[in-house]
Amino acid sequence: MTEQRIYIQGMILNEETRCTLAELCRLCGVSAELVHDMIEEGILSPDGHSPQEWLFTFVAIKRVQTTLRLQQDLRINLPGCALALELLEELEELRRLSRRN
Repeated sequence: MTEQRIYIQGMILNEETRCTLAELCRLCGVSAELVHDMIEEGILSPDGHSPQEWLFTFVAIKRVQTTLRLQQDLRINLPGCALALELLEELEELRRLSRRN
C-alpha cells in the first residue's frame, strides 16, 4: 500500500489585505475583463482611479468567488449576481444582529 500525501496551499487574508487587479485575477482565476464587468455591475468597488491604481480588499476576493459559484452552479448572469450578493449580505447582517440579542 502506498502512502498518499495531499498538499494544500493557502493565503491568509485579513481586513488590511489589499491586492492589485493582476493579483485579484490570479487569486480568483478570472480575467481582467470579467473584473471590469463586475465593477460596472457594482459587484466590486476598488480603491483607486484607474486599473493600474486599483486595490481590492479581501471582501472583493470573497465577492468574486461567490459570483463565480453563482454563475457556474445556478447560471446567474452578472446583474443577478449583484442582486444575490446584496441579499446574501443583508441576510448575513440580520443573522449577526440576531446573535447579539
